[in-house]
Amino acid sequence: MADTYTPPVYGTGVKATIQRIGGHLAGMIMPNIGAFIAWGLITALFIPTGWLPNEDLAKLVGPIISTLLPILIAYTGGRMVHGQRGAVVGAVAAMGIVVGSDIPMFLGAMIVGPLAALVLKYVDKFTEQRTRAGFEMLVDNFTAGIVGGVMAVAGALAIGPVVQKVTDVASDAVGWLVGNGLLPIVSTLIEPAKVLFLNNAINHGVLGPLGVAEAAQTGKSILFMLESNPGPGLGLLLAYLLFGPRQLRPSTPAAMIIHFFGGIHEIYFPYVLMKPRLILAMIAGGAAGVFTFMVTGSGLVATPSPGSIFAYVAVTPRGGWLGMIAGIVIATVVTFAVAAALLGFGRGEKAEPAGDEPTAADTPAATDTPAGVETPAAVETPATVQVTADRPVTKES
Repeated sequence: MADTYTPPVYGTGVKATIQRIGGHLAGMIMPNIGAFIAWGLITALFIPTGWLPNEDLAKLVGPIISTLLPILIAYTGGRMVHGQRGAVVGAVAAMGIVVGSDIPMFLGAMIVGPLAALVLKYVDKFTEQRTRAGFEMLVDNFTAGIVGGVMAVAGALAIGPVVQKVTDVASDAVGWLVGNGLLPIVSTLIEPAKVLFLNNAINHGVLGPLGVAEAAQTGKSILFMLESNPGPGLGLLLAYLLFGPRQLRPSTPAAMIIHFFGGIHEIYFPYVLMKPRLILAMIAGGAAGVFTFMVTGSGLVATPSPGSIFAYVAVTPRGGWLGMIAGIVIATVVTFAVAAALLGFGRGEKAEPAGDEPTAADTPAATDTPAGVETPAAVETPATVQVTADRPVTKES
């Protein structure tokens, strides 16, 4: 299921392991993005600072973020490990961390859901060969109930508090970066990881849960904007369009549409990987965008997924339009300028020769003459003349 959202991973090295873990994190979050967007729209519309404040409808915000979303994540994670039975015990186990914590337990759900399903998977292997015919349903139901109940208790007493402590430490670290104006340096980690196709893992697995916790308290979070900003990718593609290799330029307009309006950031990753030095442009643009968001006090109410301009507009709180647009525009401009300089402003990018105009390399040499076809030089050699003279002459009839 994770492979649906991330490229297939091969190998056993550290890079492959990290990509594989990131793929599983993305696989738990991406199928539930619709629920995240629904929560974001309800929040943006009906909370007291929203577009259409409504006290009754605003009561939906708390239960969705604290209960529904963690259960959906745990359900999906359990299904990835052990099918429908794993999904059920994962959802049951998630209730333990939901009631045992005061913050949205997304990270805890990503742990307890697959873990409960894995325990049940081993239990099923143990009981499969030891269950008498006719008792399969009884054993299956009781084992699932027991595992789900035990994991729910473990989540409430052990897993939930540990995850909450880790989340508090991470939140304090982010708060320190924000308080000291150092949040833009996070781009030095985010942008290289993105082009290794870890974007979904970073956004939905790390920044998303922290951002949701912050948005629940303040109504918005800048953390939603760190990875998802479409500005750096647009700036890179613009630089390729004007100054990149000529054979690649025709592909960039479609890539820009897919990236900026469709939110599919993966479309520009190969352009960076073709010229790795361009990662400097991505870091510069990402940091410039984050700095602009900080200065203008910008934030979003939910994860903009996919990271398109339309998603940004949908989850921008009232009064946040100027900062959001400024951050995207500045990130685009900075990335474009740095990428254009790294590409040498197109110098040295020569046009490819026309297909119907052969070059010197394409002209066949005398040694490339097909067999059986004589060239004038071959006929006029002395050896050929001597052989002809030695042949007997026959009389014509």
